[in-house]
Amino acid sequence: MPLADDAVRIEGLTVRYGAQVAVADLDLRVARGEVFGFLGPNGAGKTSTIRALLGLVRPTAGRILVLGQEGVATRAALRAEIGYLPGDLALQPFLTGHETLEFFSGLQGRPPATRNEILDRLGFPRPALGRPCSSYSTGMRQMIGVTVALQHDPQLLVLDEPTTGLDPLVRRGLLEILRERARLGRSILFSSHVLSEVESCADRVGLVSAGRLRLVDSVAALRARFPRRVRGQRRDGSRFDLEQTGSVTDLLDDLRAQDLIDLEIRPCDLSRIFEHLDQETGS
Repeated sequence: MPLADDAVRIEGLTVRYGAQVAVADLDLRVARGEVFGFLGPNGAGKTSTIRALLGLVRPTAGRILVLGQEGVATRAALRAEIGYLPGDLALQPFLTGHETLEFFSGLQGRPPATRNEILDRLGFPRPALGRPCSSYSTGMRQMIGVTVALQHDPQLLVLDEPTTGLDPLVRRGLLEILRERARLGRSILFSSHVLSEVESCADRVGLVSAGRLRLVDSVAALRARFPRRVRGQRRDGSRFDLEQTGSVTDLLDDLRAQDLIDLEIRPCDLSRIFEHLDQETGS
């Protein structure tokens, strides 16, 4: 695929901290207008990959292009096209919410065209913008961080665990905002350790563990490849618990004659996905 079609292209990325290998020979691409979910457990290497992508840590090896260009750390015009939410968000406690947004807007070098829309969509209480960030709850601080990342309508959003601390309603609102930004042609790379979030929002998913990219596939293919958990109770009181792949319609056809009074179907969780990958590769 031509480089111009990629918002992010990473080739052979390795990041070491002394003797510790955080990322090992990782290849990754995010197409323009794509929502890419970077999925893995805590400590898998997601944050180190993101920091290398943004020039916040120096790669030990590899090549990184952002919006077709190298050297994001030294290109002000390129940085203005990126919205970043760190996973370890820390706001200056003595600044108000409004002052925080204004401070980062000055660094971004572009007007905060979408600030008011994002604050409203997230349900941030406007009077609280005049209060110092030290008085905010975890969820309120996260909403300010999300607004900082989106307020200048960047071409590329890089969000590290963006739903941390958000209540379910705000989380759903944020994921809908991300889907809308993608429909407008923006590119989004977001990390998570919650499979359901990625499934509800992403076009493709990359699974990473121990610093290595284990699998990249579409959400539909991911759902089809790994078994869902099926639990049920029959009218005679007996129960069953099984794993099933393939069509839900076929599953329901098989269960129709079971005389069920209760049925629960859950997607495969993240730990089971990695177990299946380990079994497939023999690792």
